[in-house]
Amino acid sequence: MPMIQTINLTKRYGEFVALNNLNLNLNEGDCFGFIGPNGAGKTTTIKILATLLKPSSGQAMIDGLTIGYQNRQIRPIIGYVPDFMGAYDDVTVIEYLEFFASAYGIHGDQRKRVVSDVLDLTDLTYKGDAEVNSLSRGMQQRLSVARVLLHDPKVLLLDEPASGLDPRARIEMRELLKELKRMGKTILISSHILHELAELCNTVGIIERGELLFQGTVSDILRRARMGRVVHLAVSQRTDAAAELLRQSPGVMKVAIVEGDSSSNGDPAIQREIHLSFDESGPADVTDIPNRLVNGGFRMLKFVEEPVNLETAFMRLTKGLVQ
Repeated sequence: MPMIQTINLTKRYGEFVALNNLNLNLNEGDCFGFIGPNGAGKTTTIKILATLLKPSSGQAMIDGLTIGYQNRQIRPIIGYVPDFMGAYDDVTVIEYLEFFASAYGIHGDQRKRVVSDVLDLTDLTYKGDAEVNSLSRGMQQRLSVARVLLHDPKVLLLDEPASGLDPRARIEMRELLKELKRMGKTILISSHILHELAELCNTVGIIERGELLFQGTVSDILRRARMGRVVHLAVSQRTDAAAELLRQSPGVMKVAIVEGDSSSNGDPAIQREIHLSFDESGPADVTDIPNRLVNGGFRMLKFVEEPVNLETAFMRLTKGLVQ
């Protein structure tokens, strides 16, 4: 049984559809990266899974328990980290954690031990007596993670945990999440920092306008995006004629001439480039393209296939649409 599952999950606000028949399946121990444009439905999904929103229709389940009917049983096994934390004024880090530990029914020596353990795990022990509002953005985010670890939940729901962090704080957050992954937690994380998701997550999902476009492993999404591959090339002269020749090549979807492209690395011999896009039926091997140009009397100056990473895959598989 999946640890997190949604079946035709839908959320409407009047005529506005925030989620449209969303189907997710996350197994125990998965680290799932949830990516999509702003307004795509990521936060809505996470809030439903956190039992903070009621779905309009469909089902959402965590560890076999149904959200909306078994919320009291679900809440002890989840930890929800919003993109911004809130805290009372004049509260120290230890007081903040002890308050939430008490709310989870953790008391006495056990509470002191648990607070000490999560401070150590999140590398905040030395900030125990500091006021929460005095902490940097990165430290507050780590404290927010420490808070949800107090009751040792099976599932972590993280909404943009690296949002607004500087590079060092992002690295520290990433290392913390790697440690939680090693501990066997099931993690659902939304983020705009896609290269870090590729390093951290074993599965990803792309959502746009409330609809799930893709769910699978990072290698699967890169393979799918590579089917619409792009090649950057340049010839010594007659660029327009070369572009016209390439338009007749099998599988070519688009041929664009780019003036003074920065990818030329300032090479004065390359004034104009041809960007060649293939559709999904395009050739698995694009090395025939230089042969076509050479046989047509052109001299090649550059031939580079555009690399595919999670960011380029995201751009190729989405249209940039928001609600």
